[in-house]
Amino acid sequence: MSAYVKPRWMRDLLRFLPLKSQFVLSGNIRDLQACEVAPGVVTAQPLMASLCDCLQEAGYVQTVAWDPISGFTVAQGRSAQVGQGEETLRRIGLTPVDGAASGGIDILTTTLERVANLAGEPIALVIDFASRLAVRAETLNAAEHNLFTRALVLAHTAKPRPAGEQRRPFFNTVLWIVDKEGDLPDWLLIDNPRIRHIPVSRPDSAARRALSGALLRGVPGAQQAAPDALDQASDSFVDGCEGLLLTDMNAIATLARVENVPIEKIADAVRRYKVGVTEDPWLQIDREKIRNAEAFVRNRVKGQAHAVTHILDLVKRAMTGVGSQRKGNRPRGVAFLAGPTGVGKTELAKTITSLLFGDESAYIRFDMSEFSAEHADQRLIGAPPGYVGYDVGGELTNAIRERPFSVVLFDEIEKAHPRILDKFLQILDDGVLTSGRGDRVYFSEALIVFTSNLGIYRQDETGGRVANVAPGDAFETIQVKVLEEIQRHFKLVLNRPEILNRIGENVIVFDFIRNDVANEISEQMVRTVLDDIAAQGIDIDVEDESWSALKLRCLQDLSNGGRGIRNQIEAHLINPLARELFDQDAKAGDRFMLNGLATGKLQLQKL
Repeated sequence: MSAYVKPRWMRDLLRFLPLKSQFVLSGNIRDLQACEVAPGVVTAQPLMASLCDCLQEAGYVQTVAWDPISGFTVAQGRSAQVGQGEETLRRIGLTPVDGAASGGIDILTTTLERVANLAGEPIALVIDFASRLAVRAETLNAAEHNLFTRALVLAHTAKPRPAGEQRRPFFNTVLWIVDKEGDLPDWLLIDNPRIRHIPVSRPDSAARRALSGALLRGVPGAQQAAPDALDQASDSFVDGCEGLLLTDMNAIATLARVENVPIEKIADAVRRYKVGVTEDPWLQIDREKIRNAEAFVRNRVKGQAHAVTHILDLVKRAMTGVGSQRKGNRPRGVAFLAGPTGVGKTELAKTITSLLFGDESAYIRFDMSEFSAEHADQRLIGAPPGYVGYDVGGELTNAIRERPFSVVLFDEIEKAHPRILDKFLQILDDGVLTSGRGDRVYFSEALIVFTSNLGIYRQDETGGRVANVAPGDAFETIQVKVLEEIQRHFKLVLNRPEILNRIGENVIVFDFIRNDVANEISEQMVRTVLDDIAAQGIDIDVEDESWSALKLRCLQDLSNGGRGIRNQIEAHLINPLARELFDQDAKAGDRFMLNGLATGKLQLQKL
């Protein structure tokens, strides 16, 4: 294990204590901090305890803490002088009761001056929750203005003095703990050489690794595990917690103990904590159902055998978890379905959803043509603070939070504004998206599907839109041309090749609907129409000549795929058939012969 290194904020504080009289700490202040409590022993403790230990290490005899509820107390570090807490409070003019002295903003103002000018061994005053001192930092009331004006004057008038055996320079230091630097008046901080701002960053990999050993020690099976197994579990724990706080890591270790998750499955505890799913739903899917799924999918998505095979491979990979134990917890699978309109791209996403969930409507779908405006990303992730709709959240982030195990379909992705596409970088890389409210939403259990018509058309030399591929082209030619045009669009038009790079080899090109497939589709659609009518008790027979004429109409133009076939059937069968049934007052038990389609006029003869 690598040697423990103090966090950067702590090293900065120790370096500048002899040089600055006041400090402002902001950022990740409510998280636990990794601290070495003994040689080689790292534990997690709150920021206040870490501050107290840090100040005592530097030579401060006492650390007085203030917050709006408790008032003044003396923080106890590991080497605090026991029994001197109340005496310290009395020295700065307070009347302690049971180790604490109450006091609002007015008493804090006067105490601030007493602390700065107190003689004797150096002490520190930590003002916690300082962001709550002022309602608005731009418009202070009299008491707030008096407090910060006093702090400004004291910052410039305070003088260091030698103390301790080494006679190092010391101030009676004041530390403000705020959520963000702007919570204090600008005129107090900006261009003030006597106040140092120190950001407290989120834990990096080194901090997570330093703490992982102590947290995993209590996980079931850790005491009996071999060193190699412990190292592997630690790596999985540290990588899986990327972007999380040390508080979250502590909660995950507690979750593993409570739910008896063994050390070798610590990644499962991380997943449960992130998405709130106790059991992995991908492991609950019937394997026999997926093993025999190809015939089921091909029955609904016709003529795209290669696409069906590829998407089922993604599902099997998601189920087996191959490649899932990787840094960042990327989505279970990503597919980019490209090809002509009406060839089954959206239908394939619905079919896969039906296969996994038993309900094709259980997928999350976004029509990206609705997100063509620059600021439409706020619909996906939610409006930022201060904007209308901030309290509602984003459509995408809300949906994933509610259903982390899902198929998410982004339809016609090329119609979205390029700024929207940037959001997918975070999803595809890390499996996480930060909402407008600052919440992290995880996509690690989702299957992401994009559909697009890119590559079917291209721009010619004059900027006009011309066909890039035609229904008569061989599929191999279509595949090459569509992939080339997609790459050109992402690299040269959108200037975002990194998005395509993250999708990798999962760009699946669909073929045009060929004549043999069109025959199958048209026959299936007509049978569906007649079966629906038969369910009402009305039987309709179609003469062979009319049947052949209808099929011929469906095959005339296949550029619009299955939708074009459906349009022909609606125009030449469904609409005139409905009119005839209505005019003849058809009822259950009636039987008709359909003819006349060859001449262009449908007729129904009652049998």
